[in-house]
Amino acid sequence: MTSVRMDKWLWAARFFKTRALAAKACDLGRIESNGQPAKPAREVRIGNMLRITNDGGDFEVEVLLLSDVRGPASVAQTLYRETEASRELRQKVAAERKAMREFEELPMGRPSKRDRRHIIQFRGRG
Repeated sequence: MTSVRMDKWLWAARFFKTRALAAKACDLGRIESNGQPAKPAREVRIGNMLRITNDGGDFEVEVLLLSDVRGPASVAQTLYRETEASRELRQKVAAERKAMREFEELPMGRPSKRDRRHIIQFRGRG
């Protein structure tokens, strides 16, 4: 096997839960192969550099092995190697997100009738 479809490889490497989600990410321009936007049918070859944007963050990976079947996570992690800069950036963003939760003020229960009126007025319905 010298190449695999992009959506199949992303699914097999467990970046997306389904092939349909992987194909949709390609169509939306969230996948780049060697600096070029990748379509779902584009061929992935060993040595390609991929930039993947998904819910887990932004990944920059080098393709090490090819697979078109989804296996256990331990096998999927051997298909690619994430760059050190990408790993550091993702950890930094996760730490910032976690720190922001400490400063978030959440309401203490249900809004009062007066609060609800303010919410409705703010949303422009009243």
